[in-house]
Amino acid sequence: MDQYREQAKETLVSTCGLLGVNRQVYYRTKKSRLRKQNLAQQVINLVRELRIRMPRLGTRKLYYLLEDKLKKLKVGRDKLFRILKANHLLIIPKKSYHITTDSHHRFRKHKNIVCNLKITKPEQVWVSDITYVGRRENPSYLALITDAYSKKIVGFNVSNSLSVQGSLKALYMALKNRYYKEQPLIHHSDRGLQYCSNDYQELLDKNGIKASMTEKYDPYENAVAERINGILKQEFNIAKYEVNLKIKKQIINESIKIYNQERPHLSNHMLTPNQMHKQSKIEMKTYKSKKLNNQVIVQL
Repeated sequence: MDQYREQAKETLVSTCGLLGVNRQVYYRTKKSRLRKQNLAQQVINLVRELRIRMPRLGTRKLYYLLEDKLKKLKVGRDKLFRILKANHLLIIPKKSYHITTDSHHRFRKHKNIVCNLKITKPEQVWVSDITYVGRRENPSYLALITDAYSKKIVGFNVSNSLSVQGSLKALYMALKNRYYKEQPLIHHSDRGLQYCSNDYQELLDKNGIKASMTEKYDPYENAVAERINGILKQEFNIAKYEVNLKIKKQIINESIKIYNQERPHLSNHMLTPNQMHKQSKIEMKTYKSKKLNNQVIVQL
């Protein structure tokens, strides 16, 4: 065995000499490459461990959640980005759109009373929306109610139709989970049949909640709700699986639990929705939309 090793070394010395490469430089380069590969693998393992629960979590949020572990490995945000890019682990945003709003109906529509409102605390404004989470052969719809300040999903329901019952069940859940019952609350939605229906409006009135609705056919008028839909569908892949309604409900229930408890938000200063919802001192980050004058869009 020693004889073979000596022959290999002599061959290497001869090859290095022919190529004009110093043997020490060769070994140092080889050792450095192996060290970088080992470091990259450690980082990839950490990322994959998180993405088991949040499959399409972006780089900034990954860095925030892994910051302590990455510091021990001497990996900063730029290096994390390079490692993910080299290993094809960067997330490319997807766009999907499915119309779930029927605003051509006889029921009363309300004005948008939140467009110029500064949101400073939880349960000041709830935003509602319905998103498509099924396939043509097996359609299903997710009705969501989200707190505009904390981005916490406070009520939801999964059903196989667009009837008002799904939206009502989401509202009942939100009312049951309400923390600050004594303060005024506004419910903001699009002008869909579900939200304008008599049953839905009566439930809002019964609980002293004011109704606000979009006035244009522009998703930016209900940007928080649209964005939460996108997070669940793009990051958690809730619409990806071809399963029956019972299993779909289990997938969405678990995804929303992880979303509320574990996913940090830029607009929450990297607090989770649950953490943000339990206080009212932190000012949420916002920016102005270029598409809608005076419309505040929440950065997530």
